[in-house]
Amino acid sequence: MVQAWIELHSDELIANWKLVTNGELPFKIEPLK
Repeated sequence: MVQAWIELHSDELIANWKLVTNGELPFKIEPLK
């Protein structure tokens, strides 16, 4: 289930990773339902 969520939100997760590695705050991602 978690793997499916990761696949659905992979672009958002990558974007958040780039933000936090630059010292910025990540944006919220829709939670697993």
